[in-house]
Amino acid sequence: MPGGRLTQQDRRRIALGLADGLAYAEIARRLDRPASTVTREVMRNGGPTAYRADLAHRATERRARRRRQVTPQRTPARPPVHGREKEAVREYEETFAGVLVATGLPAMMARVMAGLTLAEAGSLTAAELARHLQVSPASVSKAVAFLDSHGLIGRERGERRHERYTVDDEVWFRTMTAAARSTAQLVETARQGVDVLGAHSRAAARLEDIARVLDFVSESLNRTAMEAREILRTHAATTSDGTT
Repeated sequence: MPGGRLTQQDRRRIALGLADGLAYAEIARRLDRPASTVTREVMRNGGPTAYRADLAHRATERRARRRRQVTPQRTPARPPVHGREKEAVREYEETFAGVLVATGLPAMMARVMAGLTLAEAGSLTAAELARHLQVSPASVSKAVAFLDSHGLIGRERGERRHERYTVDDEVWFRTMTAAARSTAQLVETARQGVDVLGAHSRAAARLEDIARVLDFVSESLNRTAMEAREILRTHAATTSDGTT
């Protein structure tokens, strides 16, 4: 992969790829760049629906100018928080959010989910999320309501009656089982279409093929999620009592 920063022409090609509905990996392949570079570029400049090449280029130039400002020698460098370099963590968080967007999660919900997942304590208040993401409290409120309704985050009462939003060890299990249920619902709907269109209809045959494939996927996904949870629980139990 070539080194160096993205050029303005690169950013225009990214914008064209997004407009054509291409995945980040495909855009990156056409640019001969890592997929993480494209994902980070898009997410730090408005997300896939608001990305603008010229605005992104100017924003990058402004960030570069700020980094070139000389720090007074008397000011000691701040150590990384919890042993983690702040800028590297921020870039990774943007990459992680971009991957969540690629799976179908709306951009703001993906940013909140990434922020909570990477928070050292695994929980943040709405005010802390708003400051961390540099967005309005209303945006955070809408995002956490969506994530809560889908079982992706939890709520707990914090100090001064402030709710804290959390992610726990079961979140990805719930995500997989929810996906399995949605797929099973699509299977049922497809088979209803077979009855409506008639057994000898080519469209009905097409729907039946869809139902067979998705039925297999749904059952496999649900079974695998259950098995994975039991394996991880067993591993956690054996680790906690000192055995292997």
